[in-house]
Amino acid sequence: MNSCSQCARFTAYPLDTGQRRQFINVFSSIASRTGYKCRNMRISMRDRSKNRKPLQKGRNLSIEAIQAVQALKRANKNDESTLEQVFDSKVRRLLKNDLIAVLRELIRQNQCLLALKVFEEVQTEISYRPQLKLYAEMVSCLGSNGLLEEIKYLIMALKMDSSLPPDIEGFYALLESLLKFNLSSLALEVFYLMKLRGCDPDKLTFKLLINGLESNEETDLSAFVRQEAEKYYGHSLNFLDETEDDIPSLKQMY
Repeated sequence: MNSCSQCARFTAYPLDTGQRRQFINVFSSIASRTGYKCRNMRISMRDRSKNRKPLQKGRNLSIEAIQAVQALKRANKNDESTLEQVFDSKVRRLLKNDLIAVLRELIRQNQCLLALKVFEEVQTEISYRPQLKLYAEMVSCLGSNGLLEEIKYLIMALKMDSSLPPDIEGFYALLESLLKFNLSSLALEVFYLMKLRGCDPDKLTFKLLINGLESNEETDLSAFVRQEAEKYYGHSLNFLDETEDDIPSLKQMY
């Protein structure tokens, strides 16, 4: 079955109780394939305060966040039980902003598997709302370390999340990260997911996807996406030859 056919078979998953459990199990299965210290991740649903505000992007590292990062790195040199103890004593007590800040700091330090474990922790927040740019950052971190199989499971989990917002900037960032590591089939799956979530691709997204697929020598897939672009913009796709400054959506995005 070719990549286009695989994408055409993509379906959405409402996130009821049973599928929520399956969603978490997908993340847990990632580590089992790495042979790394955190391969036996344990994720449990905890009764966190329902009065908490939605997760926000962590910009600065608090003292608690710094201590958590340092403790995680030290524990990662020991056994899994030590790492789990740090999660119980340091990570799971963090406020949401600090939890995101820890995640981004681990990504920045290229501690990608520790970041993945913290990322899984983020998913268990009652007030969690998916942030596509966080997924894009995780893809870049994992891809830079050659963990392409883990990226596949990450995208699988993303597809199962029915609360995914129609965030065109986030989708663009995720597509860009996937194409960077020549993950063309996954990029096309995200493209279909984007449309399924009611987020119509703009000119910039089509330009990124078509040029990226052609750079990866995926001519058949590129031709297919061109056909999709024609449905939105007609047979003349002049914007593919335009500079980034000529495409208004880029200016709005950055």
